Amino acid sequence: CVSAGPHCPLLPLPANSRYRRNEEVQDMISYPLLLPKTPSSSSFLGHTASSSVAMVSGLHPARMNCSYIFNLFCLYGNVEKVKFMKSVPGTALVEMGDEYAVDRAVTHLNSIKVFDKKLNVCVSKQQAVIPSQVFELTDGSSSYQDFSLTRNNRFSSTQSSRNIIQPPAAVLHFYNAPPTLSQQQLHKLCIEHNVPAFTKFKVFDAKPSSKTLSGLLEFDSKTEAVETLTVLNHHQIRIPS
Repeated sequence: CVSAGPHCPLLPLPANSRYRRNEEVQDMISYPLLLPKTPSSSSFLGHTASSSVAMVSGLHPARMNCSYIFNLFCLYGNVEKVKFMKSVPGTALVEMGDEYAVDRAVTHLNSIKVFDKKLNVCVSKQQAVIPSQVFELTDGSSSYQDFSLTRNNRFSSTQSSRNIIQPPAAVLHFYNAPPTLSQQQLHKLCIEHNVPAFTKFKVFDAKPSSKTLSGLLEFDSKTEAVETLTVLNHHQIRIPS
C-alpha cells in the first residue's frame, strides 16, 4: 500500500553485536563503492563471477514478486532490474550494479528459506536482464520491474559508507520510521501483511530534534526475520495527520 510517510528500511543486525545505538551499528562495516560494469571476472569472497546478473530459483509462486526480491537483494548491492522467467516457474533474474554485488548476494542468500521454499542463488550466464515476455504474477503485479532509478538503492558514492553487509539474522535493525511509531503498530503491520511478528522490540534513544525513529526487532528464528524483511523492507508507514 502506498501512503504518506517515510520508507522504513530493515537490515540484519551483525551476528556478533549486542543491542547498539544506531550510530555504532552503521560505523561497523563499509563496502567498496559501486564499480563500473566490466567484462572481466571477479573473485570476491571465493566466488568466480563473470556477470552482474544473478539467477534465483525456488521462489514461492504465489508470495514472491519483483519488489520482494528487490527488498532482499538490495542489502548486498544496487538492484537494477528484476524479471521472472515465464518458461521456468519460480525463477527470476536479478541484474545488479556490478559483479561484486552478485557475489555478495550468492554468498548470503543462497540456500536461505523464504515462505517455506529454499532459494538457490547463482551467477547467471546472462549479461543483462531484457524485459521480454512480461506477464502478470499471481498477486497481479508485473513479472518485470526496473529499479535503476529508485532511491532505495543504497550502494552509491554518497551512501556506501553507511551500508552494513551481514548474513541473514534473527534480529533486524529498522530506521527512518516515524517518531510516533509504536510496538503495537508494528505488530499490527506484521499481521496485516501475513508475516511473522517479532518477539522483542527495542527503540534507540533519539535526539529531541530527531524526525525519525530507529531500533531493533528480534524474531524467533532467522527464517522468520527474513520473511518479514522480504515483505516490509521499505514499506511506507502512514503518519496520522
